[in-house]
Amino acid sequence: MHFVWDWGYTWEILPILARASIITVETTVLGFVFALVFGLVLAIARMSGPAWLRWMTIGVIESVRSTPLLIQLFFLYYALPQFGLTLSAMLTGVLALGIHYSTYCSEVYRAGLENVPKGQWEASTALNLSPFTTFKDIIIPQAVPPMTPVLGNYLVALFKETPLLSAITVLELMQTAKILGSESFQYTEPITLVGLFFLVFSLISALLIRRVEYYLNTRRKGFL
Repeated sequence: MHFVWDWGYTWEILPILARASIITVETTVLGFVFALVFGLVLAIARMSGPAWLRWMTIGVIESVRSTPLLIQLFFLYYALPQFGLTLSAMLTGVLALGIHYSTYCSEVYRAGLENVPKGQWEASTALNLSPFTTFKDIIIPQAVPPMTPVLGNYLVALFKETPLLSAITVLELMQTAKILGSESFQYTEPITLVGLFFLVFSLISALLIRRVEYYLNTRRKGFL
């Protein structure tokens, strides 16, 4: 059997996949923003909260990291309605991605914050700076630059996890490609295009991460 790439079909489905890619990008960005914010909350709770809160936070982090994202998706989408909480597929996907990757981000935050010399905290206390000012103006500018590459890797990894959202009926890139393939019985073109979309978006993300890393490192040198 000799396969011939169907360029006519390719140009026909390209706009459809391009529209679906918007959903993929939206879930990635929203999920990653949630992961960054909630991950910081988890890191602070684990580092400076009371003993009961630290142990509870450790339990949450290890439980989420030790179970597959797909199971968490199914639980949020199919089990929560049994307890009276029903979420849309899109919101469920964003929350699942955000919660899952926030546990990884929290460990990155913890390592970065612990890497800041304790003398910085002591000097801030001696200068009578408030904890909020110390954290915002002294600690964060020193802790974030070394964390950027690792957090950036999680952004790319999160982006590549979005096809799992098709399991809860989110019409992202992969689900759209499968629907197109089932309608036309031509899977090679849509699946290949999806792979190219992911490759391009991943390369763009990696480039942006490098630019952010360079900018933060430049500011950090000026700060020091």
